[in-house]
Amino acid sequence: MMLDDSFFADSHPKWIEWRRDLHMHPELAYQEYRTSERVAERLAQMGVTVHRGYGGTGVVGVLKNGDGPNIGLRADMDALPITEETQAPYRSATEGVMHACGHDGHTTMLLAAAEYLALTKRFYGTVTFIFQPAEECEAGARRMIEDGLFADHPVDEVYALHNWPGLAPGEFSVRPGAQMAGFDTFDIVVTGRGGHAAMPHECSDSILAAGQLVGALQSIVSRTVDPQSPAVLSVTQIHAGDAYNVLPETVRLAGCTRFFDKAVKQALERRIGEICAGVAAQHGMEITLDYKAVYPPTLNHAASQEKAVKAATLIAGGGAVHGDHNPSMASEDFAFILEQVPGAYLWLGNGAVSDFGALHSPHYDFNDSILPIGARFFAALVEAANR
Repeated sequence: MMLDDSFFADSHPKWIEWRRDLHMHPELAYQEYRTSERVAERLAQMGVTVHRGYGGTGVVGVLKNGDGPNIGLRADMDALPITEETQAPYRSATEGVMHACGHDGHTTMLLAAAEYLALTKRFYGTVTFIFQPAEECEAGARRMIEDGLFADHPVDEVYALHNWPGLAPGEFSVRPGAQMAGFDTFDIVVTGRGGHAAMPHECSDSILAAGQLVGALQSIVSRTVDPQSPAVLSVTQIHAGDAYNVLPETVRLAGCTRFFDKAVKQALERRIGEICAGVAAQHGMEITLDYKAVYPPTLNHAASQEKAVKAATLIAGGGAVHGDHNPSMASEDFAFILEQVPGAYLWLGNGAVSDFGALHSPHYDFNDSILPIGARFFAALVEAANR
């Protein structure tokens, strides 16, 4: 493979400027207007054909060079509703919004790969660059697909990577099968009979029922799910009451589940419903459940995972490519893309958490030293597609 190291070294300072510009101007899901403009402008300057409108703010770049496979490469663009607490000179200029997951870095790495591939064209076929909005719980990948992404731009394989704090810079992690968990949410409304806290016998205590419900839900993973099948159930919200001396009529609970297996997902949903019905009957009140499927598990295809390992091994040099790390119980909407097209999703080391922070932390920052590494990985995948 003919990856021109001097190009990546010479271009690195420019890519850092691109990334930090995106970092200073973060945008939430489906609001990535400035980001998509920057992406489209830079792709056009490279000679990449630009298509817009998929998923609202999504951008697709197409680069052709003769006949051959069509390789899809994807990056996410959205930020998070978090107030940045770093003191970086390029810290977020938008109050309450920051790139706390490194999507600014992912976007820049894919732009960098596009620049290299458009300049060198050491491949035959087509590269489809997918810049996706709304990865953070808003299913931007699904929206792009519904808007005709793969109907208009059919690809043979598709790849994405995510920076990973705690993994050394230059190291990769990719495994066959499950890389990230599926993700569902639930909302529960407990409706009793409110009244004076001094006269509980005249009320139907929704808080008491909700407390019992929270405890009972925690038995599902330990007593319903096979111990060898990973699952998580977390109650993350409780909303009730606004006075010291009033038993509220309504309590609202919310939370999420995580899983890798479809049967586990079904067991979690079924058992949550059964427990809600049982607690409602015990306390003589109404309990309603709204269970929503959000993201499926991110499942790597075996052949694509092997190709990703080969490209990562070339790029890692003296670094490591791990195939045996445990999958994450966090979720990723690249899963929708992998349901449509064979491909693989990788982690690229971002460095120590003590140096760069954890994902979704107000102290997080993307490690600019890995920009050329991600760009070279994408380029290596494309250049290897004809070999």
